[in-house]
Amino acid sequence: IMNFKINTFLLEKHQTKDTGDGHTNGSLIPVWRDWDNLLKIHPKMVYFTTINQGEVKGPHLHVTRHYYFLCIRGKVVFIVRDPSGKYHEIESSDENPILVEVPKNFASSHINLSNETSMILALANPAWHPDDKDEHNVTFDDYDWNKWTTNISKK
Repeated sequence: IMNFKINTFLLEKHQTKDTGDGHTNGSLIPVWRDWDNLLKIHPKMVYFTTINQGEVKGPHLHVTRHYYFLCIRGKVVFIVRDPSGKYHEIESSDENPILVEVPKNFASSHINLSNETSMILALANPAWHPDDKDEHNVTFDDYDWNKWTTNISKK
């Protein structure tokens, strides 16, 4: 039995260069490479989801699925409740690319902190299937949502 915990990874960011004159034309952020062994549970599915301004997703509990989340546009705070009931707040944004590991049996919620629609890249194992009933809605009744009232339109 593996002892899972919440992990965060500050991802490396590389400037990309124009092939003509060499000016910086953007950046590249590796999220997962099979050779660097950063992620112990390798993803079986990769997708992105959006969260509108002022909105909250979740909280959800997955009992079989292991997740990694990364905000790739905007700014999001991931609220993760570990099995002991402790809450962890982890911010991730396109400017601060923090990859958040959420093991199975850890409930999580996502709050959009930006003034635009935020986009989250999700890496999951096992892959989602339409017949899969692994997403369980839960409540964080003892969590202080009020600290985010300037960011949340309704809760």
